[in-house]
Amino acid sequence: MQPIRTLAFAVALSLPAATALAQRPQSPAMTCRQAAGLVFARGAVVLGTGGHTYDRYVRDRGFCEVTESTKPGYAPTLDNPQCLVGYRCFEPSGRLWDD
Repeated sequence: MQPIRTLAFAVALSLPAATALAQRPQSPAMTCRQAAGLVFARGAVVLGTGGHTYDRYVRDRGFCEVTESTKPGYAPTLDNPQCLVGYRCFEPSGRLWDD
């Protein structure tokens, strides 16, 4: 039974490290240029936008589903509370700017 306890303890110790690696980039910790550059470089990225909020931003429509379109995607950054970091995908429903 001792090896199982040791294994369980080792797994429990590794969870915080795995969680830290899985955290998404935070736009409020970047400049507008850095955040927009990250979206451009990756093509699509989920950015934390403050607290427990996040959104997915894309470089262009090629990173959206076939039926989706794009609209400007703004996120708060160190130097701009409404930085245009890329675009957001959305499913058109007849109205121009549905969320």
